[in-house]
Amino acid sequence: MSESLNLRLNPALDAAHWASLYAQEKLVQIPDVFEPELADQISAILRDTLNWRIVFPEPTPGGDGEIVVQLTQQDVQRMGRDAISAQIGAVMQRAQKNYGYLYDAYPMIQAYTSHWDPGHPVHRITEFLNSPEFLQFGRTVTGAPVVTKADAQATRYARGHFLTRHVDEGHDQERVAAYTLGFTRNWQTDWGGLLMLVEDGLDVSRAFLPRFNMLSIFDGRRMHAVSPVSPFAGEGRYQITGWFRNDAPAGAAG
Repeated sequence: MSESLNLRLNPALDAAHWASLYAQEKLVQIPDVFEPELADQISAILRDTLNWRIVFPEPTPGGDGEIVVQLTQQDVQRMGRDAISAQIGAVMQRAQKNYGYLYDAYPMIQAYTSHWDPGHPVHRITEFLNSPEFLQFGRTVTGAPVVTKADAQATRYARGHFLTRHVDEGHDQERVAAYTLGFTRNWQTDWGGLLMLVEDGLDVSRAFLPRFNMLSIFDGRRMHAVSPVSPFAGEGRYQITGWFRNDAPAGAAG
């Protein structure tokens, strides 16, 4: 599959058009970002081939920081049902205070730089997201003078998964804009999993359905959240998410 991936943006994309829209609202949703065959290939890689990890935050022992927990399926089996239930219960308790997240992830940059899963086609996608073509597209659309690299992680939101409201602020303001690449077909509004923009008064100003072959770029400094996926959702919500960044490239994927 890796050899057959012809990774490129859809040649029909008009970056200048999307740049004019982004300049107005700091948000664009760009359909058909890849040609259909390539979009199907990327979707199959996400759905069928990744070693997903359950991801959620825990406070440090002193309570003044955060640990990002990543549990493989082997970890879950080793820990057992009761231990996992206790950890997830604690995540839900913290979420009541509007803090936290819970979803399946494959950390693409970490996997690439740590040489996980050698030869896996997902690494080709990581390279493309840090290619001159994709970075230049992000630079043009956002109007940023510099975009040096892109963070990336694949995510799968299943029933009960969520991301509470938050603002993406880099330590040195190095995050230019957030992006999501959607690979979810036939999602229903009632299933939850909506990307929501939240105003200062906590009203939701806009909410977006997960869609297939859609690139969304938005100002991550706007408060946003992903609504909980409902217990009756018919499938998973698959995306690649990250940030266009202007800090110095690091590692082979930069």
